[in-house]
Amino acid sequence: MIEIQGLTKRYGSKLAVDRISFSVGKGEIVGFLGPNGAGKSTTMNILTGYLSATEGRVLIDGHEILEEPTEAKKCIGYLPELPPLYPDMTVWEYLNFIYELKKAKTASKAKHLDTVCGMVKIGHVKDRLIANLSKGYKQRVGIAQALIGNPEVLILDEPTVGLDPNQIIEIRSLIKSLSRNHTVILSTHILSEVQSVCDRVIIINQGVIVADDTERNLSEKLSKDKRYTLRVKAPQTDALTALSRLEKMESVRPHGQKEQGVYEFLLQPKENQDIREDVFELLRERNWPMLEFKHNAMNLEDIFIRLTDPAVAQSIARENRKEEQQNAPEEKSKFRKLFGPKDEKEEESK
Repeated sequence: MIEIQGLTKRYGSKLAVDRISFSVGKGEIVGFLGPNGAGKSTTMNILTGYLSATEGRVLIDGHEILEEPTEAKKCIGYLPELPPLYPDMTVWEYLNFIYELKKAKTASKAKHLDTVCGMVKIGHVKDRLIANLSKGYKQRVGIAQALIGNPEVLILDEPTVGLDPNQIIEIRSLIKSLSRNHTVILSTHILSEVQSVCDRVIIINQGVIVADDTERNLSEKLSKDKRYTLRVKAPQTDALTALSRLEKMESVRPHGQKEQGVYEFLLQPKENQDIREDVFELLRERNWPMLEFKHNAMNLEDIFIRLTDPAVAQSIARENRKEEQQNAPEEKSKFRKLFGPKDEKEEESK
């Protein structure tokens, strides 16, 4: 549904987006993450046709955003970080205006707007002025306008900003349900939101994509050593000694008493060794109750912090340039042909 090829955006000498490429399949919910100034908003604005790219191609359901802007934009529902609302309109007037503006085609306009209002639960405020709504309800109206016309692709920038915890849960549930009929790109700084909603994560930093995978795969790739946390009801010294003597164990570090008679240990196995069965058998033989045993995999916050290190982005950018020089295609991108330098001499002079 979405295909980005070699997308680049420059603001004068500032390189905001540096030759990024990715695709999003039908029905996917993809979390688009990055620190402030990483290039997220620029990429999303190019996706929606709000900004033009310096180089590269953007296709929405097969329609290139440059060559077929009308057809491409028909496929998109967009919620920017600040919803484009008119405070002097009622909710119903505003949604009716958006319906006409989009030139939406449904069997019944009134029925379609009622359905959208029901989806985001704003039917009971549809006759109120937008100016008099709370921030949370204004956000819901913004989501409603993105849904008008049943676009195949939804691009949501911070969709739960300003909502209370109950509303956040409702909107997350709504976003998950939308994947049955829509493809969703979700940009947010709330990492727990990505964990609970998204099928896949794309992380951008300093204009380059530093990760594009599921959270689980990223965790496994970045967790070089498998470490485990064990809580056991046993004498601390005896447990420490017995665990340390296991053949596959590299190290055991005590983490103190967590409950009366219950101690926690950090277990580090030797490289490529699985200690789970050995630990279980040891505790069974000693009759020491196991209260907790878990793999300390990296969570999304750990992954984000690791991959948004400036050195990671700079390394990836260098590798991308090296690969591009080795496999440079003879034909320039369509954006380049239309708007870029006409030849290499002109490019050098620029």
